This record gives sequence, C-alpha cells and structure tokens, in this order.
Amino acid sequence: MNKENKISVVINTYNAEQHLDRVLQAVSSFDEVLVCDMESTDSTLDIAWRHGCRIVTFERRNYNIVEPAREYAIHEASCEWVLVVDADEIVTPELHDYLYQRIRQADCPDGLYIPRKNYFMGRFMRCHYPDHILRFFRREATHWPPVIHCSPEVAGRVEKIPASQKQLAFEHLANDSVANIVSKTNQYTYNELSRKQHKHYGAFAFVWRPFFRFFKTYILKGAILDGTPGFIKATLEGYYQFIFLAKKYEQKACNDGQEDKNTRQLDNSKQIKEASLAG
Repeated sequence: MNKENKISVVINTYNAEQHLDRVLQAVSSFDEVLVCDMESTDSTLDIAWRHGCRIVTFERRNYNIVEPAREYAIHEASCEWVLVVDADEIVTPELHDYLYQRIRQADCPDGLYIPRKNYFMGRFMRCHYPDHILRFFRREATHWPPVIHCSPEVAGRVEKIPASQKQLAFEHLANDSVANIVSKTNQYTYNELSRKQHKHYGAFAFVWRPFFRFFKTYILKGAILDGTPGFIKATLEGYYQFIFLAKKYEQKACNDGQEDKNTRQLDNSKQIKEASLAG
C-alpha cells in the first residue's frame, strides 16, 4: 500500500456490538479500517469480519480502560495518517472529504482536533459542544499515553476544526442516561484516584469543586439553554467531583488508619522486646 496521502481508521473495541455496524458503514470508504479488539465476547468480531476490517488483538488482562491499547492500535495501522474513531461515533461524509483535502495541502498540520456532538436524554447538548478531541494525526509523530481520558501527544503543529463547521463533527451515538452516567462516575473516579494519588485537597474542596463544575457546565458552557436536561447534566457534573473527593478522602483515611495500626504494632513489639531484655 502506498502510504502517502492515505488514511487508516483505527477503532478500539471491547463488546462494542451495539453501534459498530453503523460506525463501520460510515468509514468504509477510507483506505484502511483497523479494529483493535480487547478480546470481546459478543458479536463485535463477527461484525468487523463482515465489513472486511483488518483485525488485531490486544490482550484485555485486567485493564478496565481502553488507553493502554491506543498506542498499540495506532502503530499497527498501515497508512501515514490515522483517524481514531470510537465504536459509538459516526464519521460524516463531509468529514471524510475534508480530511483527504487537508492531507493533500502543503500547510496541513500534524494533528487535528475534531468537534463532537454529544447527546443526553435524547437531545443534542449545546453545553457539550464542540467537545474537541485530538483524533487525526500522523502515525509516526504520535504517542498515546496509557492514562484514562488523556489525549495523544503529537510532535508537530496541531489545529482545531472550527466549531462552526458542525457538518464535520463526529456524531456521538451514545445517548447517556442518568443510570449510565452514575455507573461511569463510579468507574472513572476510581481510575482517576491513581492518576491524582499525589494531589491533596482540603475540606473546602468538597464545596467549591462540585459547585464550580456545576457553575461551569450550567452557566459558562450554556447548559441553562438545554432546559431541564441541561440542569440535570450540570448537577451530575458536580456530583462527579463530589464522588471523586469522597473516594480520595476515604483512601487517605484508610491509609492513615493502616499506618497508625502499623505504628502501634511496632511500638508493642518494641515494648515486648525491651521487657524481655530487662527480665
């Protein structure tokens, strides 16, 4: 395959059958579609085979996030350019044409942030648009750290597709429900603990961090324009911050309790040893 001015679509999957058929239909005209699967147990692989995708496997092990597989997947691609698409995102025909036009231009950047349309309670959320994500880049210029919700690191110039060009945005098929967000909150805050294990938060953080996240989403990002769903979404954003802080406090309390226990055991051992020597 001549790699110049060609694009590989990379899709990381694990039990992604729900939307995968539509996702693969939308990217069928790219030069290569690579599915990197983390040992799915549903019909994900059958769907990928049916669409003629190239499939590679990344061992799931005990991973509960996709990021460790990102680096492997993008460097398994065959083309110079890589477009990373989640298994619940639709690439529009306009975005397809735009990307091929850009890579033929002399001033094409080494990476592009692509806007994404998100939905909640069945409606488009203005407060979460444009939600720019760095998903298009030169393969050899890119490294993807194995950290949850991190962005790839691109060695070179990076640009953003303007939010005004909504026809170029990813369509995020995930229509988050309250139950889904609460479930994700539990998982994501757990993963965030290890990433922020050296950070310390005072008691006032329990007030200002949830409130500021609510205020940022509801007022600054415009969730107030999304009606009742916007208010609920902003509240859930604040809830996320509170749960993270509560888990952080719990972790510290447990660690301090264990240290106190170890100290008491050491003191008791010393006292017993000293008593034995005195006798």
